[in-house]
Amino acid sequence: MFIKKFIKKICAIAAAGVIGLTLTISPVASDLTITNVAEAAQQKMSPAEQDLNDYLSNHSLKELNKTEEGQRLMYNYFCEKKGVSYDPNKNARLRNMMSQLTNAVSKIDPTVHDLPYVYFVNKDTSFNAFCSYAHVMSVNTGAFDLVANDDELAAIVGHEMGHGQKDHVYKGQKSAERKQLIAGIAGIFIGNDIIGNIAGSILLNQSIVHGNKRHEKEADVLAFDYIINTDYNPGACAAVWQRVIEKFETTGEQNAVELFFTPSDHPNHLARRDKYAKRLTEYSGNKVSVKDGMLIINGKNFIIPAATNNMSSIERSYFVLGSLAVAYHKGLNKYDARVENDTVYLGTQPIITTASGDESAQTIADRLNSIK
Repeated sequence: MFIKKFIKKICAIAAAGVIGLTLTISPVASDLTITNVAEAAQQKMSPAEQDLNDYLSNHSLKELNKTEEGQRLMYNYFCEKKGVSYDPNKNARLRNMMSQLTNAVSKIDPTVHDLPYVYFVNKDTSFNAFCSYAHVMSVNTGAFDLVANDDELAAIVGHEMGHGQKDHVYKGQKSAERKQLIAGIAGIFIGNDIIGNIAGSILLNQSIVHGNKRHEKEADVLAFDYIINTDYNPGACAAVWQRVIEKFETTGEQNAVELFFTPSDHPNHLARRDKYAKRLTEYSGNKVSVKDGMLIINGKNFIIPAATNNMSSIERSYFVLGSLAVAYHKGLNKYDARVENDTVYLGTQPIITTASGDESAQTIADRLNSIK
């Protein structure tokens, strides 16, 4: 009975949004009680946490997730926890992005207007963005700094909106609670600092965790569906993961323990990049593809774009793939390729603007005409 009450209390604390509470787990002291745990949590609450806790004392998570009041509380909570960046350039870029993406989402899922997204740029310098309960979104300052352009950032934001539209955070709550309890109880009984840190990590990320890999894959699919309904280059969906691979020199693999207790809940970066590349090929009617940076049209080699100061050859190839995919999807391949100011076009679709190290725009256009 004691264990059941203990578990229920910990679940209540986690659900109440005490996400910033970091637990240091050690062997159980003789005076550890439910009351002590609750009192300690209350003492560590900030004003926004307290407001959230008070709300959840009388309302369900479903109400938190679906109401303007719940949205206001979550927005205040994350502004307090993450810090707000008022950088005018980044905020203007995010406003434009959210406008385009909301319009794109509405073409697929009109319920986006039932509880419009609220969002802000936060001060975190790491590469990330998140969507929490009640369509509260935030993009890290570090995400703006890492991407090559707004097309790549839109791919990330579109992914987060996919989570929001499918209520992945809300649906993933039970899984997060279960893992937190397993880690917490294990830490209490074995006094394991590693397990304790894991439990603290789960608490910290409770309301922004995406749930599971099925949710991640669904959000990836939706991000592509949204992007193709905007003016952004859909090739950015693959390009941004190539950039992540290069910047962090990792494929995103995790060991078995990490995958269970603190999963990124994301497919690895290579898998995501390649899945998007496959979708781009399908979007083109299976006319264009890329392999090791080489663009291929109708089974024939086209070009390997040169690297630029801020983008590798392979990353750039995904943008060209995206442009070609759009052109073929719209049937613009019926027009002859032409050159305007060092940019190769198919109809109204720009395909590539040549940079230092590329072949001339006319040479590229002539080759495109011969194989398209």
